[in-house]
Amino acid sequence: MDIPSKKLEQAVFEISKLPGIGQKTALRLALHLLRQDTSEVFKLSESLVHMKTELKQCSRCFNISDSELCELCRKPKRDAQTICVVEDIRDVMAIENAHGFTGLYHVLGGLISPMDGIGPSNLTIDALIKRIEEDEVKEVILALNTTMEGDTTNFYLFKKMSTLNVNVTTIARGIGVGDSLEYTDEVTLGRSLQNRIPFEQTMRSS
Repeated sequence: MDIPSKKLEQAVFEISKLPGIGQKTALRLALHLLRQDTSEVFKLSESLVHMKTELKQCSRCFNISDSELCELCRKPKRDAQTICVVEDIRDVMAIENAHGFTGLYHVLGGLISPMDGIGPSNLTIDALIKRIEEDEVKEVILALNTTMEGDTTNFYLFKKMSTLNVNVTTIARGIGVGDSLEYTDEVTLGRSLQNRIPFEQTMRSS
């Protein structure tokens, strides 16, 4: 792409690093910013810097947070004895938007994937087991994406929790195999949580 300014070219290059942003879209965004007041561009850049430098991980569930404990973990009305295990923060947002779950979350930070060099030690599994033991959790809902990596992680977690006094369930398969939670409509996601089933049943049916 022939860009007549090195500074504009550098801006386009940096913007195009964002997922789903090609060179043409990056150029359109850069030209849009160029037309804005300097103060508006500074607001954008400052908000990005603040997000990167000041955003924290919740020390309990590993959700994003502005303080040590996230807003959900601080709410006294949430059911602390029910934990929904998800892959990342996008899944927390998707389930919360469905407005059907009143428990707490645990964000793994990924899925077990030997091909990508991601093992159990790279995830927050040990912290999950500790929460179950210390908080006397009664139910753990496995709400991972229905992919090979998600199923592998589900099975590993089930085996890891088999010696604990906790009921392990999984979301109903109203969500298609291979679909991501963040792209599932709110009604389907809400019903999948409400109609969750014991994880052992999924092992017998597979």
